[in-house]
Amino acid sequence: MHPDSFVVKEKTDNRTTAPHVLPIYATSSFVFENSDQSVDIFRNIETGHVYSRYANPTVDTVAQKIADLETLDLHQHAEAVLTSSGMSAISTLILATLKAGDKVLTQANLYGGTTELLRDIMQPLGIETIFTDLKDLTRVEDMLVRDPSIRLVYCETPANPTLACVDIAAIAGLAHRYEAWCVIDNTFPTPLLQRPFAHGVDFIIHSTTKYLNGHGNSIAGVIVGRDRELMRKQVWRTMKLTGTNCSPFEAWLTHNGLKTLALRMERHCTNALTLAEFLQNHPAVEKVHYPGLPNHPDHALARRQMLGGFGGMLSFELKGGMESGMRFMNRLRFCTLAPTLGDVDTLLLHPASSSHLNVPREVREQNGITDGMIRISVGIENVADIIADLEQAMEEQI
Repeated sequence: MHPDSFVVKEKTDNRTTAPHVLPIYATSSFVFENSDQSVDIFRNIETGHVYSRYANPTVDTVAQKIADLETLDLHQHAEAVLTSSGMSAISTLILATLKAGDKVLTQANLYGGTTELLRDIMQPLGIETIFTDLKDLTRVEDMLVRDPSIRLVYCETPANPTLACVDIAAIAGLAHRYEAWCVIDNTFPTPLLQRPFAHGVDFIIHSTTKYLNGHGNSIAGVIVGRDRELMRKQVWRTMKLTGTNCSPFEAWLTHNGLKTLALRMERHCTNALTLAEFLQNHPAVEKVHYPGLPNHPDHALARRQMLGGFGGMLSFELKGGMESGMRFMNRLRFCTLAPTLGDVDTLLLHPASSSHLNVPREVREQNGITDGMIRISVGIENVADIIADLEQAMEEQI
């Protein structure tokens, strides 16, 4: 008898009780009951999953949870598409909404990776980027009036790494007046501290790698939009066809992180404010950038558009420039040198010798990124331990 005769085809037993923890649907495809069902699902007559690049139950659950967070208390509905990284979220959204000949208007003090994407990838495709000071609303409106090919206004607030803020409602209002979309990267504040949809924004981007996950063990991104049809057709279709989908495991890790988001953000905020107050009184420090400080130029704006906290990110400038900055980083013992942010650990970066090393000094300084600037993602450790480490690392600077 042929060995295959003994093989019994496995059948799925659907009898179960509800799982306490979101399951990981580690499957590339999904089984149809019959060919009629496959036709109905492909024609969107019946809802169902087909292939995990298109959609996956684990991924869909996490995407909707983030959309619900961004619309909390707003009486609005939003759709979300989870992607493989924050950068893929940005690129997917741009490719879904713009075409050759369209332009992006944005700020010059963006995250470096976003700037490179716009300049080195999108521009050769015919999607040009115009950099300006988004805090100058008169100039922003003048640009929108003069150039109707500007179809998208993109901003970060607070910005990375200068922590400068822009007026979300004013920027969104101007964008809509001249028939452009408004997009905001809300990674730094998270939905707990800033709800851009309340200020009229069309799309929100997150690198969920950062605070939403919070533990440095996954890479993913998300696009959240209020236009259901646009999200379900253009944005989802672009994600599906460019293959920028999030994996179920990365989504599951993000889901676990979301469970402690409120607790973590509360500690991030209190630690960051305490640390900022310590640094602004230290003799080795030239300047501190934290919107929670009353002397920060955007403090009043941040108070108006942020919700009960100013986030866990800050930067400060050491006296002595590049040499002081590198010496300080090399003396750290408790805090971690790492090119990321939003983890439970305190992470430091010296932009001039790392993330912005290849940016000409005059360009960096023009955008507020000096040789002595240190960016800190303040963790949830005992703040006294963080301060003690920074204090001993600055001993030689005094």
